[in-house]
Amino acid sequence: MSNANLRSQCHTFFSGSSPRPAAQDFAEMAAWCQAHDVQHDSYGEGKLIQDFENKVATLLGFEAARFVITGTLAQSVALRLACQDRNNQLVALHPTAHVLLHESSNYQLLEHFISLNVGSPQRPWTVDDLKALPDRLGAALYELPMREIGAQLPAWEELDAIKEYCREQHIHLHLDGARLWEAAAGYGKPLDSVTAGFDSAYVSFYKGIGGLGGAMLLGNRDFISRSSEWMKRLGGNVYQRSPYVVAAAMRLNDKLARMPAYLQRTRDVYQLLTRYPLWQVNPRQPHCNMLHLYLPVARETANAARDQLAQEHGVWLFGDARHAALPQQSYVEWYVGEALLSLSDDRITTILDQFQALLAAA
Repeated sequence: MSNANLRSQCHTFFSGSSPRPAAQDFAEMAAWCQAHDVQHDSYGEGKLIQDFENKVATLLGFEAARFVITGTLAQSVALRLACQDRNNQLVALHPTAHVLLHESSNYQLLEHFISLNVGSPQRPWTVDDLKALPDRLGAALYELPMREIGAQLPAWEELDAIKEYCREQHIHLHLDGARLWEAAAGYGKPLDSVTAGFDSAYVSFYKGIGGLGGAMLLGNRDFISRSSEWMKRLGGNVYQRSPYVVAAAMRLNDKLARMPAYLQRTRDVYQLLTRYPLWQVNPRQPHCNMLHLYLPVARETANAARDQLAQEHGVWLFGDARHAALPQQSYVEWYVGEALLSLSDDRITTILDQFQALLAAA
């Protein structure tokens, strides 16, 4: 049985939210459109989308914003323009940046910019890491939080130092804010305090917000105006974006309000995981509402135990386990959202006990 079929037969989920039927999504969207007299946009022009862009720009403290169909498109355009503005193609990226790992080398093949690694693959990079690069940079990208290393955040003072150094050195500092909403809760700071000092930013609407897709690129008015032409050149000029905007706009306020509860639930889960001494959590204490759980078994063993738990108990514990650096070790990712918010500590412990028994038997 495929993962998708097995997952669809489960009734209890750990990571994120329980799946919603498409009919439920569309019914909620239709009701929201009716209540707000929503009209479709045409190639990104219309009251719905402009109001939403202005709302997010104000929320994050930027002059302007542009709704973009994907984050991959938003970030490649942002960094290309940043390098053009400084006549310098060099961009500093953490070794685990989404641009490097998950975008099929588009920055190379389409000649958007030239990447330079900065910092350790296991830690957020620092201002000293940036200063250690001997090259003059056109731009630097910072992901908040860094998803591939357990959603770690740099210390607030370190982030301030990076912003100041980039400003002094005339380096365009771009924020990969795919999970900015979660980062702000982790810092306990307003969104515009986190984004202050960044020259541009991207945020996602389907990860923490629960929309159907879509992203936003933010910056000054000239930067955002020039980005529109590159969106067309790269195939992002979608005729009607209203379905994606509606799905995000109708959930944004509620999801932002719930981020502190997700963070607190993550702290609760960390305490529960101390009962399992053979399991390791990265980071040691939660920076935001995501974690990586390291298991003392190979990836194939972890996935087989997950499937058995799903078949026997109707519980979907995680997506695919991943290889870790050491042999006979793997790790899984949990996003702590509505699913874990609705499960009691006792229920979580029962499920984890069942999973531990399956691993031990294997």
